[in-house]
Amino acid sequence: MQWVLLAYRMPREPSSPRIAVWRKIDRCGAARLGDGLVALPADARTREQFDWLAEEITEGGGSASVWLAAPASDEQERQVAAGMRAARATEYQAIADEASAARDHLGTDRARALRRLRGELHRITRRDFFPPPEREAARAAVESLATPVEQQERA
Repeated sequence: MQWVLLAYRMPREPSSPRIAVWRKIDRCGAARLGDGLVALPADARTREQFDWLAEEITEGGGSASVWLAAPASDEQERQVAAGMRAARATEYQAIADEASAARDHLGTDRARALRRLRGELHRITRRDFFPPPEREAARAAVESLATPVEQQERA
């Protein structure tokens, strides 16, 4: 498997551009391989994400380069994938927990929670390259909110 890597350095001050880059890296689901080195499975979308980030880093006074690479061993690749899978599993579990808590909500609060959780589930799924079992459990938990909401909307 080929991976796209972003190697970057940013100045400590001002901190807001650096923090913005960290947040964007987290939102795209990248694996942190080291200080200033992140990776995603290579495809057109992930390459474009890193190209945009590299441009933002450069505009923020830092330096960045985008690389295509393959791990030296299958074990290294499995470790990176396992770390990414574990991070998404944690996010999916949080969604499932929130959906369970939302079952106690009434009316519009439940509908609002359903919309929010569906959106969050969609955002997580977009950065989920190695789906863990928790993905389906989170989907089922969110959709379990839908039936009462849909029944209420029909009434």
